[in-house]
Amino acid sequence: MKIIIINGPNLNLLGKREPEVYGSETFEAIFNNLQNKFSEIELTYFQSNIEGEIIDKLHEVGFDYDGVILNAAAYTHTSVGIGDAVKGIETPVVEVHISNVQAREEFRHQSFVSANAKGVIFGFGIKGYDLAIQSFL
Repeated sequence: MKIIIINGPNLNLLGKREPEVYGSETFEAIFNNLQNKFSEIELTYFQSNIEGEIIDKLHEVGFDYDGVILNAAAYTHTSVGIGDAVKGIETPVVEVHISNVQAREEFRHQSFVSANAKGVIFGFGIKGYDLAIQSFL
């Protein structure tokens, strides 16, 4: 089984940026823990702060992988293009957010990804990535 985690803008700052919201662990440490826990899965990771690179990655993996875990971060609320890319691929996508987006600013309540995602997980911190992987098993 091949699953990719795709993280969007500013998630490269996990462990540094707003630890009260996003925690104090780097994504590299989170990813290493996931690889150890789910060693039977070919788990890969991609992060970009650039919308087009995220769309390109979805196109690249969207017909060959068994699952995509997508935390489009702020692009969730602004990118019709990423939403369309999720709609255009065959690989199922689980949308993940570390924070409870419904408890935050109103503009974060809108998602251009959710309508075409297999499911949405938010508000469980970094555990959301673990839950998303389990949803594909």
